[in-house]
Amino acid sequence: MHHYDNFDTKVIHAGQHPDPVTGAVMPPISVASTYAQRSPGEHAGFEYSRSHNPTRYALERMIAHLEAGSATIDEKDDPSCGGFAFASGLAATTTVLELLDTGDEVVCMDDVYGGTNRLFSRVAARSRGLKIKYVDMTDLNKLGEALTPKTKLVWIETPTNPTLKIVDLAAAAKLTRSKSSSAILVCDNTFASPYNQRPLEHGFDVVMHSATKYLGGHSDAVAGLLVVNDLALAQKVRFHQNAVGAVLGPFESYMVLRGIKTLAIRMERHNATGQRVAEWLSKHAGVEQVVYPGLPSHPQHALAKKQMKGFTGMITFFIKGGLPEARKFLETVRVFALAESLGGVESLVDHPAIMTHASVPPEQRKALGISDTLIRLSCGIENCDDLIADLEHALAGAG
Repeated sequence: MHHYDNFDTKVIHAGQHPDPVTGAVMPPISVASTYAQRSPGEHAGFEYSRSHNPTRYALERMIAHLEAGSATIDEKDDPSCGGFAFASGLAATTTVLELLDTGDEVVCMDDVYGGTNRLFSRVAARSRGLKIKYVDMTDLNKLGEALTPKTKLVWIETPTNPTLKIVDLAAAAKLTRSKSSSAILVCDNTFASPYNQRPLEHGFDVVMHSATKYLGGHSDAVAGLLVVNDLALAQKVRFHQNAVGAVLGPFESYMVLRGIKTLAIRMERHNATGQRVAEWLSKHAGVEQVVYPGLPSHPQHALAKKQMKGFTGMITFFIKGGLPEARKFLETVRVFALAESLGGVESLVDHPAIMTHASVPPEQRKALGISDTLIRLSCGIENCDDLIADLEHALAGAG
């Protein structure tokens, strides 16, 4: 197993070895559900596919190397170096919640993916009695006030979905440690991808991804990933991954691993296009306001520059007018597809209030500024001129 320092090389080789039997350079899709044993309890590290699967391990080792530098956990101590793959981002998140006890206190970023909000507020609060506090962590004083010695989980998303707020990862980690020694610090790194930001390097315990997005990158597989960089925590997560059983199947594991091979070159393009489109939109007469961490107008622009390598293809903007103008715009785009999700090679546009964040209670949406004129773009890797022409045409149609 080689260790490479350059991310662009890691996405191809990290945690991978040619198949020992055939020399295949991509791991075979191992669909067997069970494995023959030489004698009761004597096996080659594989017993049952929920617990161990070689295709899934290959993906899990890859994400561990991408997020935790050259995987802090050795393969001989943990078969996947502290990486874990699940059937969806929410399955990964649910498995993190299993690390908590009934009635524990959770502090969560106020603006998060709608499904995270729904899982915490409408499922876990009821079934596990978790006490959830939503806090705008762009203000560290507010985070400090919310934390107590009873806080057992701090859930941060940065950039947030969909208002693209940025949380200071290093400062939030330090603050949390000073207030609660036992809190597990988790960052949902879906929007940034490990190409742009690595929370474990800032003192976090766990990184979560909806790998459906930038990591898979082709809108053809649903998956969730966790990475931890502490062996004791990895063993806990491994127990829960197996006990809960929401694991990723071998075919999707293969698809996401295949997607990751082009992550570096895709993110380079997403970052460049996102920046250019955001700058173009901010000068357009039909646009009220553009929110993009790469613009000097973004309230946390300096912080974003400090902790991120690039600012992704995710742009939020407010169209002039009201819901009719927004609706007309969304019906007029041609290259951008009106669809939920993000991070694929194709450009997508989303209306969070009606689509991805409809599960967030209306008063909470209002407080977060998720209004009827807020539009979320996921810029793909098409020609940037074509994307700008499409937006120009749709804004003209809406105005």
